[in-house]
Amino acid sequence: MFSNSTKYAIKATLYLAVHSSEKRKIVINDIADPINVPKAYIAKILQVLSKKNLISSTKGPKGGFYTSKENLQVKISDIVKAIDGEERMNSCLLSLKECDSNNPCSLHHLVYFEKQKIIKRLGKTSLHDLASHIKDGKSVLPL
Repeated sequence: MFSNSTKYAIKATLYLAVHSSEKRKIVINDIADPINVPKAYIAKILQVLSKKNLISSTKGPKGGFYTSKENLQVKISDIVKAIDGEERMNSCLLSLKECDSNNPCSLHHLVYFEKQKIIKRLGKTSLHDLASHIKDGKSVLPL
């Protein structure tokens, strides 16, 4: 359902949501290793997210990436859409272009309704929600 780029984007934004602030910005070198993503790759992803105002950044010697209070309200579905586009979330699990309700693939009936529930939940869940789970020890993220 998610591309590797989207998985990396979610991990990176969660890392920022837990570890950064307007006063504590994080540079690429300090985020790539903990989330196990190549520096050049995560840099491009973070630039896209920053341009779409899903995370914040500043340039210069004290610059880096961070999440503002507004960024923490970003929904996880917004991150997915920014990287993969909305089509990817609704695409066929077997990647068949012609799969839909009128012409379903063999997995369509097994996963369609569950997938719709997931998409709806991603649209209701914010970075703040998931960061709180991490901070409370209810879920994990590399330090």
